[in-house]
Amino acid sequence: MKHLTMVAIFAMVVVLASAQKYTDKFDNIDVDRVLSNDRILNNYLKCLLDKGPCTQEGRELKTLPDALKTNCEKCSEKQRTSSRKVIAHLEERKPQEWKKLLDKYDPEGIYKSKFEKINKRS
Repeated sequence: MKHLTMVAIFAMVVVLASAQKYTDKFDNIDVDRVLSNDRILNNYLKCLLDKGPCTQEGRELKTLPDALKTNCEKCSEKQRTSSRKVIAHLEERKPQEWKKLLDKYDPEGIYKSKFEKINKRS
């Protein structure tokens, strides 16, 4: 019985530890391909803005508010790099859509300002 309790506790610790990071099952998506394809990118944006249906990958993007709040603490290095690339692309080439995302997920500008400060150091 003692052994079974230890196994159960260990299993809970493993589950909690894995919940500390976002899933990496979509890390192999070609971000450059998505950014260069307006149809695909617009579908992701509509998903994030609750203006259209979401693919499974799109639903994973709904971690955006948490990622902004925690400055991507739960992101893998690949996710951090991709996030910076996507944000830079949206700021430069789709500023209206970027503003809509910020209005929805960071209306007070708190997280964007933190993100910019940290990324200036990077």
